[in-house]
Amino acid sequence: MNKDRPSPSRSASSLALMLTLVATSSACGGAASGSSDADNGSPVSGGTLSFAVATDAGCLDPQQVGSSDTLYALRQTVDSLTDQDPSSGRIVPWLARSWEVGDGAKSFTFHLRSGTTFSDGKPVDAEAVKKNFDAIGKLGGLAILAQGYLNGYRGTQVVDELTAKVTFDQPNAQFLQATSTPGLGLVSPADIARTPAQRCADGVHGSGPFTVAAYRQNESLTLKKRKGYRWGSTAWKKKGEAYLDAVKFTVVAESGVRAGSLGSGQVDAIGGVRRQDEGVLRRGDARVVRRANPGVVFNLGFNNARPLTRDARVRQAAQAAINRAEIASAVFPGGTRPAASVLSRTTPGYTDLSEELAFDRKKATSLLAEAGWTKGKDGIHRKGGTKLSLTVVTFSNAGAYQSALELVQQQLKDVGIELVIKQLQVTQFPQTLNTGDYDALWGGDLTRADPDALRTLYSTHQVNSYRLPAGELDTVLDRQAATTDTAGRDELVARAQQLVVQNAYVLPIVDQEALFGVSERVHDLTPGASGGVRLHDTWKS
Repeated sequence: MNKDRPSPSRSASSLALMLTLVATSSACGGAASGSSDADNGSPVSGGTLSFAVATDAGCLDPQQVGSSDTLYALRQTVDSLTDQDPSSGRIVPWLARSWEVGDGAKSFTFHLRSGTTFSDGKPVDAEAVKKNFDAIGKLGGLAILAQGYLNGYRGTQVVDELTAKVTFDQPNAQFLQATSTPGLGLVSPADIARTPAQRCADGVHGSGPFTVAAYRQNESLTLKKRKGYRWGSTAWKKKGEAYLDAVKFTVVAESGVRAGSLGSGQVDAIGGVRRQDEGVLRRGDARVVRRANPGVVFNLGFNNARPLTRDARVRQAAQAAINRAEIASAVFPGGTRPAASVLSRTTPGYTDLSEELAFDRKKATSLLAEAGWTKGKDGIHRKGGTKLSLTVVTFSNAGAYQSALELVQQQLKDVGIELVIKQLQVTQFPQTLNTGDYDALWGGDLTRADPDALRTLYSTHQVNSYRLPAGELDTVLDRQAATTDTAGRDELVARAQQLVVQNAYVLPIVDQEALFGVSERVHDLTPGASGGVRLHDTWKS
């Protein structure tokens, strides 16, 4: 498998995920536009779907990959215990036909479907579930999302051949939704025995409706339909094998070139549609499919331990200085909404805090004066000989997001805060995070249709890239993770959002959306509830 692949260097995609997770997914209740396939006739089998993406993570193991572009493909190769219905947000059967949550959300017992196999022929049984979850801890930071899902993992008991009981040291209410994500997609026990580098280089054997047929790093990844597949998610329309014979993902870095390729019929679908591409696509034989991303919104996240950003009044002043509506309308695709909380509107438990996030330049100036800062001749505040200058770290290939950051930079300058933009390559992030040599991180959004995304990023018990102080936020996030009652959990999640916003630990900027360009001859290509796209039901006319 994957004989065309050159030897890779170690991928940093999982680490980058902490900072710039802009995965495509649908929200609970989030509507898609341009995705209706009514009146297109009956679906037909066959054909190859050509899909252009911007990047390649350089790894073929979905448990280690955080890049949404790469997960578009790898999600098709692995199944999960459960699925999350994109339209309702409900957790529905997939590899597990049923389950029970017990002991106050400390235990989860899954009853597996019979007859399911990985692409190497090994059975998807309780022993395979155990080996997968036991091994994820050994991946360490290479599987940072999965690590968070399994926080406090005690072990998996093989009750019988098709029954696995997963237990935790403490209540873990988010785990059931986590089992629907590609980060906890199951791979063959034979792959678990190999090193992480080998899994990245050679790929893994999932039980999904497609398998990897060929891969050339930074060029293309081709999938082929798996014959005999018959255990799909109950959220899918079609039973049995996929319609498409194959799917070829091609790396095309420039968004304009991707849009042009779709418009000219060279490709069938593209990811990463930019603001300037929408008009081009609508004028051609294509449509834009969009779904709102659940989880943590796109933001400017402070290092709360740095001398200048340790002062809450400085952070709050910066928050009041941000004109989110201007950024959304000037930089992002049409329909993008200003953030009204640290969670997006489509996340279960979302609370509207738009009043606290209102643009108020006078408030920003007043807060800085209260903190003892005075404007210098150059318009930048100073105190005791120290200039109010903050360094924000971003990716050198941030694209449209770079334009948004430059607008934030100007808005902060208008109230006397200097923002210095420091561009880094992905490979520089590990050392940067370890040293804490930054005042802020640009990005920080985490796509997940569960409010526990807050705990992943902002609990001091996790990675804590933002150097948040231990306190009430930890307590609240831990309690929501232990609460299975929906109303009670929503109250705790609301308090967590209030604490993040009121203390301006991070500055929410905009709700993110996943936008795809899709040819009119392609039908039923839709985003999934926890990232990526759903291609099992997709067909071409």
